[in-house]
Amino acid sequence: MHSFTCTSSSLTFLKPNHNPLLGATSAPSCLPLKRRTSFTTKASISSTKEYVLKDFKERKALKIISGLSNHDEVSVASVVTAAEKGGATHVDIACDPALVRMAVSLTSCPVCVSAVDPKLFLLAVEAGALMVEIGNYDSFYEKRMAFTAEEVLSMTRETRSLLPDVALSVTVPHTLSLPDQVKLAELLEEEGADIIQTEGGKSSNPTKSGVLGLIEKATPSLAAAYSISRAVKIPVMCSSGISAVTAPMAIAAGASGVGVGSAINQLNNGVAMIAEVRNIANSLQIDTADEVERKIWSRDNISYNSYA
Repeated sequence: MHSFTCTSSSLTFLKPNHNPLLGATSAPSCLPLKRRTSFTTKASISSTKEYVLKDFKERKALKIISGLSNHDEVSVASVVTAAEKGGATHVDIACDPALVRMAVSLTSCPVCVSAVDPKLFLLAVEAGALMVEIGNYDSFYEKRMAFTAEEVLSMTRETRSLLPDVALSVTVPHTLSLPDQVKLAELLEEEGADIIQTEGGKSSNPTKSGVLGLIEKATPSLAAAYSISRAVKIPVMCSSGISAVTAPMAIAAGASGVGVGSAINQLNNGVAMIAEVRNIANSLQIDTADEVERKIWSRDNISYNSYA
């Protein structure tokens, strides 16, 4: 079992911002962070990708999402810290190199970045992101923008061309009919996607409160996870409208993991955020042994150099 941690105490000087998934080294960033973190790894490309996908293959992945359009350092740091302390397996943040450097200094989880412009992924991967996500479209829906199947496929092909060895998750838009979502998922698998993410919480308007409302909220994403998981061989991540109540339902429906954003982001108290992440992790039976192994893997495979 593998997992990740950040060890910022190392003083060994290594090449700055070197991510083996890119095979190139960039110059140090001059962005004003309190602590700047450079990234290097002794693990092979294949073992790093295997590590990132491990929890999905074991069907107990929990990705905490801060939001594609959330570039507020304090807000993102709160979400990442809650993910780390609450027992999540992955964190998903905006595609911003400065935020990536901050995130990898705060968490033992692999950092995923979300965007709809594949070119933005390059600098984020250089900064330490180990997974990229085409998706988390909610901020675009709010602007009355939607993505067609052809656009999603085009973004996937471009991303795979730029980053052939990086773990790639792609969200299937809920604006497509369920049969079209399934067809798109099959095509994405052919194009080299590693994970298919479902959504739909924004399209759901629960009529009940409490547990019934939580189930209603997750229904579109659960339905997509059920249908898509039976059509593809790669893992499916059920996201949007997911809570501690519905996370186990997602796994039962065929998902290999869940993505959770609003259930955490809507809380304005750090302790409450950590507690909610822990509730969801417990519902997926992610135990402390998994967290310990994540930290051991990171200690043995990742070095971070910090300097003021």
